[in-house]
Amino acid sequence: MSSGRHARLAWLFYFIVFELVVYFGLQWLLSGMGMSNQYQPENTVVPNWVKAVTFILLYLLCLLTVVMVVSNSVPNKHRGPLMHWVYMALLGMVVMLILLFS
Repeated sequence: MSSGRHARLAWLFYFIVFELVVYFGLQWLLSGMGMSNQYQPENTVVPNWVKAVTFILLYLLCLLTVVMVVSNSVPNKHRGPLMHWVYMALLGMVVMLILLFS
């Protein structure tokens, strides 16, 4: 296996670990917010909206923190592909929101 492919697999592993840790951490942190049964007649969207916005803001905070740490610790030649992983993480955030409310 070439070193470039090996590096991509390593970054993919780190990316998956980051996504899982952040998802389960935020799920645990926000478990008391929102309503589990969204289809009640007296239910309003506000509790779940607050949970969604809090999740998004905390996720972005985690993502920005990790991007700053990683970009400061890798050499300049490896900073280019970092934005690819940031865009993948933003797409993953949408999937996590769907999973959080299903």
